[in-house]
Amino acid sequence: MTIEEQRLAEMLHRVTPEPPRSVTVEDIAIRLANAGTGSSRRSSRRGAGQRDAGHPSDTRPYSRGSRGRRWSPLLAAAGVVVVIAASTSVAVALTSHHSPSSPTAGLTGSPTTAATFPTSAQSSPPSTIPTGPATKPVAIANGPWSAELIDSDQLTPGTLVGSGSSLYAFSSGHLLRIDAKSGVVAQSVQVPASITGQPPVIDGNTVWVVWSYGGGTVELRGFNAQTLAQTGSATVSSSGSLAAEPEGIVAAAPDGDLYVAAGDAVSVVSPSSGSVVRRIPVSGGPADSVAITPDGSTLYVGTAGAVNFGLAMYNPATGARLGLNDQVADQPGNLVATSGGAYGTVGVGMVEQVMFFPVSNVSNARQVGGPVSGGSVVVPTYADGTVWIGGTRQLACLGAVSAQVQSTAPISSVSGIPDQFGSVAYADGNDYAIFLNPHTQQAGVAKITPPTTC
Repeated sequence: MTIEEQRLAEMLHRVTPEPPRSVTVEDIAIRLANAGTGSSRRSSRRGAGQRDAGHPSDTRPYSRGSRGRRWSPLLAAAGVVVVIAASTSVAVALTSHHSPSSPTAGLTGSPTTAATFPTSAQSSPPSTIPTGPATKPVAIANGPWSAELIDSDQLTPGTLVGSGSSLYAFSSGHLLRIDAKSGVVAQSVQVPASITGQPPVIDGNTVWVVWSYGGGTVELRGFNAQTLAQTGSATVSSSGSLAAEPEGIVAAAPDGDLYVAAGDAVSVVSPSSGSVVRRIPVSGGPADSVAITPDGSTLYVGTAGAVNFGLAMYNPATGARLGLNDQVADQPGNLVATSGGAYGTVGVGMVEQVMFFPVSNVSNARQVGGPVSGGSVVVPTYADGTVWIGGTRQLACLGAVSAQVQSTAPISSVSGIPDQFGSVAYADGNDYAIFLNPHTQQAGVAKITPPTTC
């Protein structure tokens, strides 16, 4: 080849695109792992003051994913295992521009491999959640406390609650009422998908849902506990900026009033009129979580201030502050309260844990659950007179007053990928939990039979 021919060949190589490289299974595995471990709001944590300065929290729509309550990075690992085991034809198919635009397209309540991975809060939910006849419970292999799967809907972690013979949870932009005995989805109603991470609140015969959060207001809507027909609404104006990352901002008192975290105050709402009857000022920053004791005597509020995070306790009748812990390592969220104190989550992902704040001295907080290696259902719940803590390692029940562990059951794993159990609720005389097996793609509501010590 002459010099001129060599130069011509080099020029043609520069202007001619190379043939497309085949997409390998390893490429897909890496992409899934990267997507599954997407940015968490604490991966590059800034102080609450910095967040508010750059993004005023009262003008930004709330997305649960920012807190890290997505299905955990363990699902990404599970996806890698599934993809590697699949045919290489799947890898080639991903190069096409005609592949399905949504990994959850056609989701009908029966979990699939793709449906395990969460979609954006902006994705369009299905028009209906299917209902159907009762199905025979399916034993969960090596599940804690004789766990049986009774419902196969993909439920939002941390949203399962129970009342009477019904269970309530969010799934794919819908509020579901599940018959606890049969596992059938008896009713469903579409709700804004961006706020379904806030658990529903049962207040008598009404299920309250946070309908919108932002723009200086919190909107609630109430639904009949049996039919899920809308029966009420309330709009609460915030005092100052709303918390940027709320977790459990509504609690029901035994007298029927609703307590709503609304900026620098907790607003007390009369469900019958939908109006604010009084406000309890909160010090230390905007309130991001609230809980009230079963007897209505003590209100606990988690805050995310510009300098310190904190947890305070108040007399709900007078608004007087009864105690304060302003040295919390992270903003307490998902609060539940008993006569012994308050339980709440701090941290996220592999370092998430549950803390107990005793009523005798909230400053003397101690860890009672976690860290759980990415469990997305670690949130504490109070059901059947017991506090429950789940995750990916063990399911535990604690004494409501003492916060001492009464019993535990290990959570199994397959090929190093653990199941997830948590969000325990009580209905129809039994205990239930949200369940996820990333390896087999089983998911839904599991009935558990804990020992009498619980």
